[in-house]
Amino acid sequence: MKKKWIALLLTATMVFTLAACGSKTQTPSAESQAPAETQAAEEESAAETTAPESEAVDEDADTPMAELNKQADIDVAAHEAESDEIYDEVFGEYEAAYDEALAETNVSLRLAKMAIAEAKFLEAGAVTPYVNDAGNYAISKIIPHTVPAVEWGFDGETRAYSGLLIADRLLTPEERTEVTSKWSELKGTGTWIDWVKQWAADNGITLADSYTLASDTNDEPTTWDYLSSSKTADGKTLSATWDGLLRYDAENIQQPALAESYEVSDDSLTYTFHLRKGVKWVTYQGTEVAEVKADDFVAGLQHVGDTPTGGLYAVISCIKNLPEYASGDITDFSEVGVKALDDYTVEYTMSEPAPWFLSVLGYSAMAPLCRSYYESQGGKFGEEFDSSAADYTYGSDAQHIVYCGPYLVSNYTYQNTIVLTANPTYYDADKVQIKTITMKYNDGTDGLFSWNNFMNGTFNGGIGLGTEALEQAKATAVPDDPDGANYFDKYAYVVSDSATSFVNFVNLQRYAYANFNDETQVVSEKTKEQADRSHAAMMNQNFRLALAFANDRGTVNAITRGEDLKYARLTNSYVPGNFISTSEEITVDINGTSTTYPVGTFYGEILQAQITADGYPMKVWDPNGADGAGSSLGFDGWYLPEEAAKYLDKAVEELAAEGVEISEENPIYLDMLYDDYSTTGSAADQAQKQILEENLGGKVIINLVPTVSSDNSSYAAYYGEYGYQMNYDYGGNTGWGPDYGDAQTYLDTVVAYGYMTYALGLW
Repeated sequence: MKKKWIALLLTATMVFTLAACGSKTQTPSAESQAPAETQAAEEESAAETTAPESEAVDEDADTPMAELNKQADIDVAAHEAESDEIYDEVFGEYEAAYDEALAETNVSLRLAKMAIAEAKFLEAGAVTPYVNDAGNYAISKIIPHTVPAVEWGFDGETRAYSGLLIADRLLTPEERTEVTSKWSELKGTGTWIDWVKQWAADNGITLADSYTLASDTNDEPTTWDYLSSSKTADGKTLSATWDGLLRYDAENIQQPALAESYEVSDDSLTYTFHLRKGVKWVTYQGTEVAEVKADDFVAGLQHVGDTPTGGLYAVISCIKNLPEYASGDITDFSEVGVKALDDYTVEYTMSEPAPWFLSVLGYSAMAPLCRSYYESQGGKFGEEFDSSAADYTYGSDAQHIVYCGPYLVSNYTYQNTIVLTANPTYYDADKVQIKTITMKYNDGTDGLFSWNNFMNGTFNGGIGLGTEALEQAKATAVPDDPDGANYFDKYAYVVSDSATSFVNFVNLQRYAYANFNDETQVVSEKTKEQADRSHAAMMNQNFRLALAFANDRGTVNAITRGEDLKYARLTNSYVPGNFISTSEEITVDINGTSTTYPVGTFYGEILQAQITADGYPMKVWDPNGADGAGSSLGFDGWYLPEEAAKYLDKAVEELAAEGVEISEENPIYLDMLYDDYSTTGSAADQAQKQILEENLGGKVIINLVPTVSSDNSSYAAYYGEYGYQMNYDYGGNTGWGPDYGDAQTYLDTVVAYGYMTYALGLW
């Protein structure tokens, strides 16, 4: 039974359950969030409710905007037309630079041009970086940078554990810094792993050949058919059972895997891969079943298109006719852009140039499927596919799949233990450092589960220090330490890397002054005159930048995270600075100056170069961050109160010329959501109000609008799908994570009509 499921793929709600996927994500400081199912039901109910007819009101200067702007009365066409004009005015330079980046097919030059485009986007001041979702303490024996750090696909999951280097003792922060600094120096040279193994030997470290760690519900497979799911719970474990055409190494460079080589056509529409010969499909017991051949990649992609929950979201927009096959508009799979040219050559054809295509090869959607074994388990293709058939057993458990990856599943007990053992027939078996991976289930009821297992030697990698474990680490002395140090003081470090960026939006075209689902909630007291003045101010670039530079994010964050971690999760760019790096030496024009960047140059370095060249003061990249590797995280490069005052002075002068006076006696009033239901959230909001007003000299007043509940807060700034539903002037915190290894996965969300532009009040 062919599933007509293309609509599911195109809905935003799907991405909440996907691994390493781009998604509109609410700021992590929110204490609660309605489940997707509840959210959908509430929105449907709200949509079906007929709003009462609004009464005629006198639109004079003192009329509250909540009385004037009713959701039932909005002229959507007019709002869209004004949105078009506003976007062009605010982001015109970004649009032009981004169009040039999109046209570039050289991956490394494209990276640089994307960074240049983001510089123009950030310089507009309408969107400022805020936090990521990391920023926690940990202790670890795992040597840094011995597995890929890519944040998309499954190349950084259990498959990558095969090359993990685990010491026989805890590493100090100083050792981690030393190693990371060297990684930063050597990445891109192909010599890193040899160096770090020698470093371990020189420091008397014996490397482990097994890895035992905790697992939880997010690690429990819901299916063993890795092609039919894109959930983290499935891919995290099952990625170890298969290998792809290419895979990332510890230097974050793609290397040959099942493909020994490949070519890309000049028009970037055709990708041809040449498979290595002799790679085996085996059972969970290691019994040989077949050889991996090109047709297995054809079978795999067809199975993805046949299943209702497959991983098409990662590749749907680029492989020719694949979305049409998935929707049922095309029933002949031979029309889809994948072909086995011979036993060892597979070719993919794009519907349009997709320079990022290689980066999706680590997703399960691009995995091979042994056609003969699949069919022996009752599997069928196309209209005949029926996973509910009595004879369909493929993927029902670990014994009903075949393996071509570095590990076999030797034991699985639900919510208890998962054991992976090295596959002796794996083509790269000699390089598998970790021979056994054991995951022990943690039900979450014992806050010291990982700490106790680590301290008794059961867990031999690393652990995060949650609240209870952090207390233990500070209270437990390191045995035989000459200084009597505790575990926290001697070994703790901050985990700050994350690819999810939460950013702060200003509302450029505000229509809602109460919640769209219930206009009695989160009601603004702003008058029409105040609203008109704040809109004029928001349309001024210098005013927007003054707001950005006046916000002390570290102080605000300390209220919810603690003083020690106040900077740990702060981010300073939309695309994380170390998200991607150049794979070849490139030369790019930075404001008329030809600048050459070597292999391994991070995106953030080029982003900073363009911002600096444009004369803006914010710091978005720290070359010494992340223990010397470089990072856009862990510092506040936007809090510049002296610059805020200068930019505000420019804005005051420019707006005066437009007839808008701004002074302490006649300030601009901006509404910010006030999460009064949360003790820490409300304290953080109050602090932010005070900081902004002081740094802007009383010329801007922040109105804290009580939300009363987390649901109301979400409906004001998150649940809405259109810009005219956004109920705030300042502080719309929303996040996005990546789908693939190209800055386009972020920047596409903020083009005209992009998925995140609703948070700007547009469209």
